[in-house]
Amino acid sequence: MPKLKILEFPDPRLRTKATPVQVVDDELRALIDDMFETMYDAPGIGLAATQVDVHKRLLVADVSIDKDAPYVLINPEILEKDGITVTDEGCLSVPGFYEEIERAEHIRVRYLDRDGIDIVLDVHGLLAVCIQHEMDHLDGKLFVDYLSEVKRTRIRKKLEKEHRLLAEGVA
Repeated sequence: MPKLKILEFPDPRLRTKATPVQVVDDELRALIDDMFETMYDAPGIGLAATQVDVHKRLLVADVSIDKDAPYVLINPEILEKDGITVTDEGCLSVPGFYEEIERAEHIRVRYLDRDGIDIVLDVHGLLAVCIQHEMDHLDGKLFVDYLSEVKRTRIRKKLEKEHRLLAEGVA
């Protein structure tokens, strides 16, 4: 399975709104496997297809310590949410930055699993935060959008500089 390239902020492709998956087939399952390999290798706890330049409503997540509790959410939809939690969030598309973000503590989410089976799941805590974070990606939104314009600009400029130095072979 190849490791996929993760797009980094401020890449405009991260702002693309994903379209619903029409067919759950072996091609999609191969993408899912590649996304898990990429996420675990990064290392991360969640990855949306948008982050690897595939604009389908698909995300993978695994918040377990042993990386043995993988979730695949195809065409996820939040049916309800409640409670508030503040978590220090990071993002594979915004490497090296962490900020406190407010999210729902509990969500009920409907999705298709990797076999196309319709699932409704109640989720709490870190997994709920992770799913909300990844679903934002599917709508073209990043966690930096919850920050002040000053913080967002500082992060963007720092990452642009890092990208420029890498391209020049300096970093």
